[in-house]
Amino acid sequence: MLSIFARLPRLHQTLIGCFSALIVIAIFFLPNPQELQGKEKHLEIGRHYPLSINAEALSPGVAIAPTATLRWEQYQVKSGESAAILFQRIGLSSRLLYELTASDPEIKQQLTRLRPGDELSFGFDENDQLVQLRRSLSTYEAFMITKSEHGFTAKLDKKEVHYQYNYAEAQITSNFWNAAINAGLTPNQIMALAGIFGWDIDFALDIRKGDTFSLLYLEEVVEGEIVGKGNIIAATFTNQGTTFKAIINDDNGDYYDENGRAMKKAFLRSPVDFRRVSSNFNPRRLHPVTGRVRPHRGTDYVAPVGTPIWAAGDGIVVKSSYNRFNGNYVFIKHSTTYMTKYLHLKRRYVKTGQRVKQGQKIGALGGQAESPGHTCTMSFSFTVYTKTQERCRSLNRHHSWDNQNRHLSPMPKSDCNS
Repeated sequence: MLSIFARLPRLHQTLIGCFSALIVIAIFFLPNPQELQGKEKHLEIGRHYPLSINAEALSPGVAIAPTATLRWEQYQVKSGESAAILFQRIGLSSRLLYELTASDPEIKQQLTRLRPGDELSFGFDENDQLVQLRRSLSTYEAFMITKSEHGFTAKLDKKEVHYQYNYAEAQITSNFWNAAINAGLTPNQIMALAGIFGWDIDFALDIRKGDTFSLLYLEEVVEGEIVGKGNIIAATFTNQGTTFKAIINDDNGDYYDENGRAMKKAFLRSPVDFRRVSSNFNPRRLHPVTGRVRPHRGTDYVAPVGTPIWAAGDGIVVKSSYNRFNGNYVFIKHSTTYMTKYLHLKRRYVKTGQRVKQGQKIGALGGQAESPGHTCTMSFSFTVYTKTQERCRSLNRHHSWDNQNRHLSPMPKSDCNS
């Protein structure tokens, strides 16, 4: 064996010697594999083990009674009721009210500015002592007052609000307002939708049976519950076969059509709030003058005396006066080319030379002399004309308002000087 090893090349002898040394070291000098394994710790079921707790980290800054032991009573502020009257009504002393208002300026501000309808929740302990007071500011905000060792402290309890998208659509069968309510929209959303398309659609006169609308809007969600409805993101409105589209610009909050043109224009289509004018489609309408039943392809309207009249666009009041032909009237100059006229008003809210903004209330709907077949007729005139043309190109909106039968029908167009 040694003679064979001696005849091997020196490199092979060296390698054999190294491997042999490694084998000897592994067998005699390395520790037992079982000794290298740590002992596993097993917990016994039912046995108590000590646990260290940092008591300072658990101590609250303000010592209060647990909310589970509090007795809560809710009250709503009545009309003309102050904090002092409210405390007296529920049996709390004026001294307690003084302690509350003197503890913190925020508490004083909240309790001295109560409004009718505000809801306050009072939390009492087992000794009928006031521990917490909660005033709801919104569906996700509340002002909390808590009793402490040195009086009362206050904080604003605000829940995190999340937003989600929702969709609504409807077809008009009687009027726009009812269709929107049935679609689940809030009054604020209805007015916002009318405001978006108010430069293209007269919601008091243009709405017809079969018109449709759809919109994508935001919903406010707090703790998994929908608490409110937010801005309209996009909307479409089909009126008498023409479809209008609007999309919000997140940067400025304005709306634009699909081609990037602004929805807001120089003149409103209607200077009357459509909520003051109710409409229904009636195929067997009783004509207000002839008294005959005949189909009415348009719309019957109802509007009370005193309905606010808006300025159709920005401009300057060039005339605000009264005469026996026009009654109370207002003329607004919008540029060197355009002027709007508002006649037969019950009262005027602007003066000659005053600058007005689009949508500003300038007067209230009024009445004029008697007309055949009517007990009293109210009329409203809205004209836009061009001075530079030989004959006026006018956009007339003349309507006869029947105060007795509560109908509105078109009147003959008058010339530009009416």
